[in-house]
Amino acid sequence: MDATRRVSRGIRFPVERARNTGWTTRGRPEHWNPVTFSNRISPGSIRHSFQNFTAKAVKNKRGLTVAAAAVVAVSAVVTPVVVSNAYAEPAKQAAGPLSEVVKGSPIAPMALQHTAAQDSFDALAVAQITEQQVQGRADVTQLDSAIAALKSNYSSDSTTLHKLTVAADNAVTTANKAAVEHDAAVAAAQKAAAEAAAKAAAEAAAAAAALAQVNTPDGARSYAQSTMASSYGWGGDQFSCLNSLWNRESGWNYQAYNPSGATGIPQALPGSKMASVGTDWATDAATQIKWGLGYIAGSYGTPCGAWSHSQSYNWY
Repeated sequence: MDATRRVSRGIRFPVERARNTGWTTRGRPEHWNPVTFSNRISPGSIRHSFQNFTAKAVKNKRGLTVAAAAVVAVSAVVTPVVVSNAYAEPAKQAAGPLSEVVKGSPIAPMALQHTAAQDSFDALAVAQITEQQVQGRADVTQLDSAIAALKSNYSSDSTTLHKLTVAADNAVTTANKAAVEHDAAVAAAQKAAAEAAAKAAAEAAAAAAALAQVNTPDGARSYAQSTMASSYGWGGDQFSCLNSLWNRESGWNYQAYNPSGATGIPQALPGSKMASVGTDWATDAATQIKWGLGYIAGSYGTPCGAWSHSQSYNWY
């Protein structure tokens, strides 16, 4: 039996080879059907072919450039979106070994340029967002310069892009640090202002409480006794005379008023005389007492001297 047979287009193949390759002597594949063809372009089949291609490409770096372009072109035309999604994850896993091949291949400069460009785009986006966030809280002069440099040099070489990216990152760090320091200073100032306001409020409340106390008859007596002792050295006997005197004049009522114009606990005539001690003479018993004690010391020497005069003339 003849070892070979004629197949389509006048090409002669050994029978065994024809059978091994799946082609019959009539020039068409055995068991041909659409299912068989679709299986050969299935996601699993393409993924398997891609992985085999990656392993072989390590031995032929130069061939990688042309072969990779051919695979990508064919995949883009033949493979639908569903197939592309099916082998996306395996392709990511193969990226590690592939990158090692790229480093020594003719496309290495292009890969480096692509990485530098992507880094610069990311740095520009971060810088622009940071500029908006720190407005009014930090000096953005350095940040503005970095942004302008990235915008005007987007097509520069990878070395220049790397330098501009580093400069932008440093500007972002500096601006954020300044903003944090500004916020801390504002918070400290607000805290200090709040503490000062609280202290002032407490002091005002204490003063109001003291005023309310001194404006009572008993509070006025207590204040007068302590003040005459500390300011004039007068003791209990002098306070007894003072108590009798001002009991007759006003009953220790800071709001006492006589038709003659005499006003307050000491019955100053007119009441405006007491303004020499304080502008609050009409509302503060302490101010009236200070003025009254000074008047007694200047006119009669002691409260008992004033009381004696009052007993004789019914005024002092």
